[in-house]
Amino acid sequence: MNPATRISPRYLLQFGESAGYLDFARFGPPSHAVLETTANLLHESTTAGPDTVDQLLRQEIRARAAVARLCGTDTDHTVLLPNTSLGLFQAAFNFGGEVLVSASEFPANTYPWARAEQAGRRVVRRLPGGYATPEAIEAGLTDDITAVSVSAVDFRTGYRADLAALREVVGDRLLVVDGIQGFGVTEEPWQVADILVVGGQKWLRAGWGTAFAVLSDRALERMDPVLSGWSGARDPGLFDDEIHPPDQSASAWSLTHLSPITAGGFAVALELVEEAGPAAIAAGIAERIGEFSDVLAGFDAEIVSAVDRRAGILAFTMPGHSAESVGAALSAAGISATVRPEHVRLSPHASTPPAAADLLRSALGTLRRPRTASPPPTATHDVLTALIPAVPSLAAMLGPGTEVLLHDLSKLPDSIIAIAGEVTGRSPGGPITDLLLSLVRRNTTQDLTNYRTHGPDGRPIRSSTLFLHDTHGVAIGCLCINRLDTAAHTTTDGQPMESFAADVDSLQRFLVDRAVGKVGIPADLMKKTHKAAVVRELDQAGFFLIKDAVDHLAGRLDVTRYTIYNYLNEIRA
Repeated sequence: MNPATRISPRYLLQFGESAGYLDFARFGPPSHAVLETTANLLHESTTAGPDTVDQLLRQEIRARAAVARLCGTDTDHTVLLPNTSLGLFQAAFNFGGEVLVSASEFPANTYPWARAEQAGRRVVRRLPGGYATPEAIEAGLTDDITAVSVSAVDFRTGYRADLAALREVVGDRLLVVDGIQGFGVTEEPWQVADILVVGGQKWLRAGWGTAFAVLSDRALERMDPVLSGWSGARDPGLFDDEIHPPDQSASAWSLTHLSPITAGGFAVALELVEEAGPAAIAAGIAERIGEFSDVLAGFDAEIVSAVDRRAGILAFTMPGHSAESVGAALSAAGISATVRPEHVRLSPHASTPPAAADLLRSALGTLRRPRTASPPPTATHDVLTALIPAVPSLAAMLGPGTEVLLHDLSKLPDSIIAIAGEVTGRSPGGPITDLLLSLVRRNTTQDLTNYRTHGPDGRPIRSSTLFLHDTHGVAIGCLCINRLDTAAHTTTDGQPMESFAADVDSLQRFLVDRAVGKVGIPADLMKKTHKAAVVRELDQAGFFLIKDAVDHLAGRLDVTRYTIYNYLNEIRA
């Protein structure tokens, strides 16, 4: 896999939405870092000191700097806003001439131009419905048109506008781009826009009340800012009872300062995108969209959204079922989606797990049976599937006192997909051992042969573990053989020890108890350093590969789940 498109585990660790949340085109649940930053800044504001306000206001500079880096510009060309609509109102009112706008745009991109026309600031030319393709835009242009306004991603269909081609067609006119449905999660040449306006509450996952605008030199030269407040004026800190002219930078669009608490959360959200990389985020979203498309194909669903130039939006209909009934089935299965009269819209993020496709399949299955059996995204690899029938045969060949089992590492921690024999008392669907979990966590997937350990009942065992790899060398499973060692004593003489837990809860309790024991301080007496040491030990043991592990540990250590995330971030930094 290209490193540029490999999503960072650190990025994924920042989010905790449910697997069924598939509505990022409507709202993106913020990260743990955004929540923590907002809480910390709010706490600072409640304990205000001599320089508290000045320190808080610096959060705006931090957020603008992150915007500038992501857009390849500088802070003089950026301004923070409370929402996308205000940015588009600024674009509509601060320039003159005619504007070409698609009739099928989201209302946030039509009302500002209509209101500007009512105020006598603009003349609006409406492009007929359909995709805002370069050909359609070119056909709608006249010599009187001075600006073209488009969405980078169509909110109904997920169609990605070809911004580079639109730039060529628009020429010297201003190109206004509403980037809320694509910025940070699609790779686009954002620098071709003269006015780029982006809200942070959706794909950027910064929460409501966050947005920015980036203005080109062409836009700065041509603007006549009538919607410019005191914070957008030249020398805003000079209180001389005079009305100052608007600043010559993008700051001229500022009416007043954004809340510094909101700005701080926005900065963190942007920095997370910057750290993970839009390419990696886009690749993660595309993978989920591809899986959802496969599921829908198995139910004869019709995909009505864009296919060739699509972003993170997948809209579909189900023949014989209304969008409302489909939406009800999804909701009953714990899936969040946008339901419109004409279709259902799914919009996953890079943090959406593969299990979401299984949820979708199950929900649609309540409406009708699939046309053909379609394997889930986490379906057992062909190599492992072929080995399942061999497990009981191998155990029978090796004789009594032998146990053979097969693990599917894509199903961690409940990885046992086949087992024969009674040495450790486990069954299919049971968890991996602590030893193998730690090896997987460290990517140390080298075979272990004939090592000594002991079973749940204390009997000595000799074990061998052979890791199975795909064609790319990635470990996909392991074949394990456990045999009672009747000639050995119960001691293991320093050889590998492992816990054969019967279920995930038992595995979690064992790992936490062991980590707490190594620290040597009871959980109720631990200080921060002790708790961080427990988290470090568990991270190395692969504990956080287990679903809901953070919540389990937070309860054991009597801290919040966000504290656990903070410890992890510090450890992995």
